[in-house]
Amino acid sequence: MTSTSFPRALPDDLHHVRLSADDLPAVLELDTWTFPGTVPVEELAGWPFPLTWERTWGVQGTGGGPLLAMHGSYPFGAFPVPGGTLAVSGLTWVGVHPQARRRGILSAMIDRHLTDCVERGESVSALFAAEAAIYGRFGYGSAADDVKVTVPRKADLHDVPGSAEHTVRIELADQARHGTIVEQLHREAGAQAGGGLGRPGWPTRETPELQAAFWSDPPAWRNGGESLRILLVERDGRPRGYALFRRKSNWEDAGPRGSVHVREVAALDAAAAHALWSRLLDLDHMATVHAGLLAPDDALLGLLVDSRAAQRRLTDNVWVRLVDVAGALGGRRYAGDVDVTIAVHDGRLEANTGTWRVRARAFEGDVQVERTQEPAALAMDVRELGAAYLGGRTLTALAATGLVEVRDPAALAAASTAFSWPVAPVSSWVF
Repeated sequence: MTSTSFPRALPDDLHHVRLSADDLPAVLELDTWTFPGTVPVEELAGWPFPLTWERTWGVQGTGGGPLLAMHGSYPFGAFPVPGGTLAVSGLTWVGVHPQARRRGILSAMIDRHLTDCVERGESVSALFAAEAAIYGRFGYGSAADDVKVTVPRKADLHDVPGSAEHTVRIELADQARHGTIVEQLHREAGAQAGGGLGRPGWPTRETPELQAAFWSDPPAWRNGGESLRILLVERDGRPRGYALFRRKSNWEDAGPRGSVHVREVAALDAAAAHALWSRLLDLDHMATVHAGLLAPDDALLGLLVDSRAAQRRLTDNVWVRLVDVAGALGGRRYAGDVDVTIAVHDGRLEANTGTWRVRARAFEGDVQVERTQEPAALAMDVRELGAAYLGGRTLTALAATGLVEVRDPAALAAASTAFSWPVAPVSSWVF
């Protein structure tokens, strides 16, 4: 995929460099400039590092000198998309030193990343946006939301048959003891969501580096809370759900007002979710339970008898960028029969620009995506195609804001239904 303006070049006095484990001190030093914190670099160097070095790039002066910028990516070989999985590159650790800003470095790094995606055959790139206004101009669309909730202790839940048949274990979280259980449950929960339709945007932690970093629990991350705990619910001796959490004590004149902070939660069915949340909402000396990165259709939100009891905040979750339009659209399934022509504009990857015909049967695998000279029924930037890709944004909603041009009104409803998905997309962890 080439064009006259892709990839953007760095200024003449800068160049891309492959980073390695030897560069860890420089990487951490740059990271503290990009995302200011209170933990010394020497301490950070002792924590597990999540990146895969062969997928990590830096920017440096042609004569050497300090690291001025960097980016990396996680290899998601089986990233869940509607009705299947796809090889996806998880863009991460993007940062530019304050001294080097406004020189086009970020644009050049994004193009370096997209070039790598093309060479590796990754049809999609995904990320969490540190700032929501940045990545749209690079073709990334906000493709999912998550919900952050604060629930009072002992909030009533609707009864669910089978919940009482579960037993609960609460232990100190330990990767050696719980790592395999958590990853198996996490993967199953994503695959079984919606009666087996699967939850798009629900990646597993596929590398040893990611696993080690996820389970790391340094005191600097605890914000005054205890070390990480795990709550496991089991039925007939088989794990059915888990919550990773920590408690934080707070004592007032009126008594204990502690808080429970849930890091990640997954359950295989409604009964397991009910058993899990029933115990989390009834821990001694606690007044509130805080949980984030929940899907908008998470079981907890429907289980609450008083839906107003939970304070909720909706925010953007995964952002998606299609690197190969044909590969990406052909790699997912559709929630309705569709035969639609879409004019796509991509200002960075010229091979994506053009009119594409998408044909598919509802929930079936024989998807056909091909270039066409036929008139386009819909027209949009690759950004909006990314926003709709996981099924969490509808084409009708995007059209209502003018972000999708409707040239054939009769095609919009059918295409919008087909591109949607019955299970809301979300990632349960920030990558």
